[in-house]
Amino acid sequence: MFLDRDGVLNRTFLRDGVTRPPSALSELELLPGVPDALGRLKDAGYLLIVVTNQPDVARGTQSRERVEEMHAWLRERLPLDAVRACYHDGSDGCACRKPRPGLLLEEAARLGVDLSRSVMVGDRGTDVHAGRAAGCATILVGTPDPGGRDARPDRVAADLAEAVGLILGDDREEDEDMNEPVPSVAALRVKIFADGADAASMIELGRRSHIAGFTTNPTLMRKAGVVDYRAFAREVLAAVPDRPISFEVLADELPEMERQAREIASWGPNVYVKIPVTNTRRETTSPLVRRLAGEGVHVNVTAVFTLDQVRAVAEDLARGPHSYVSVFAGRIADTGRDPAPLMARAVELLRPYPQEELIWASPRELLNVFQADAIGCHVITATSDVLAKLGLVGKDLDDFSLDTVKMFHDDAQKADFRL
Repeated sequence: MFLDRDGVLNRTFLRDGVTRPPSALSELELLPGVPDALGRLKDAGYLLIVVTNQPDVARGTQSRERVEEMHAWLRERLPLDAVRACYHDGSDGCACRKPRPGLLLEEAARLGVDLSRSVMVGDRGTDVHAGRAAGCATILVGTPDPGGRDARPDRVAADLAEAVGLILGDDREEDEDMNEPVPSVAALRVKIFADGADAASMIELGRRSHIAGFTTNPTLMRKAGVVDYRAFAREVLAAVPDRPISFEVLADELPEMERQAREIASWGPNVYVKIPVTNTRRETTSPLVRRLAGEGVHVNVTAVFTLDQVRAVAEDLARGPHSYVSVFAGRIADTGRDPAPLMARAVELLRPYPQEELIWASPRELLNVFQADAIGCHVITATSDVLAKLGLVGKDLDDFSLDTVKMFHDDAQKADFRL
């Protein structure tokens, strides 16, 4: 159970027409029913995690010490397992400030929380958005924030006690349908790179404004029937000279890898050279990456899977020009691991390096685009299969249900099945 603080656990104050949190311990007052409600959740086996934005610290109107004093007071009186605060004001684009899900994802990873079986309770639209981005169900309590209902929470409750009743099944006659959010491609901040090796398709995609760049690799080129690497690259670069395109080295030996990297870099100013994080013998390519970056080559370090690799690559690229770190989130998911917490942490690891951008590589479904956007990932690659689904974004689910029924019926008719 993820809980917002102000307006959910404790009273807020109206100052100059604006709802404000308590400014000191003397103003901190629990809302009615909160201890009993949290006690019920604890008895039911829930972990109770407070996630709260406290931007006044960054703005200089509140001290971190006072906020932490209030949090210690709450933990003494309530059965809380963790209290996490974002002290940023949003100006630095941090991943922890709600509506981004950074706090939820980090605590889920730390405590082994199953986000799909968790709930975010808050009194603002930012809480609802953060919960959805983390994969939780959401409940909006009270009605102080007009944007809260616009965020389309799964449930609405008068207060925390009523929210707990919904969670624990006190009102089983409630309609069980969820109000699903309606996503929008226009609202995405993550950049979409087309991943492929068919020159005609890449050139066509280059005419679309929502495609911000391109990546390719030897596996995709082999599947597409590419026989002349240089000719393929020149054709694509001539048609798309204004967006980054990543081409990968082919060698396994580091000296030959370096020679190929320099040739690829010479193909154009928008070219990024893809260097795998190791070769096939698990030998690190770190010295090569560091050398190329130091000489001004735009590098895309690929086949990254672990946070230790992210840390090392970030250091290698630190003195170079703009570069990419490609973490294969889709392949990580193939192992049964949720890549979202790892990717959220990777975003944080790259924050000290503004010239480095994180790529969510090898996505498996369109939902990954919105997950990458929610955690503040800079770029996500997408194959033609994933890109083709962009037209479904925001589609009415009742209409989609009917379309599916029609498809099954049409296929049955075409197959001329008989019973």
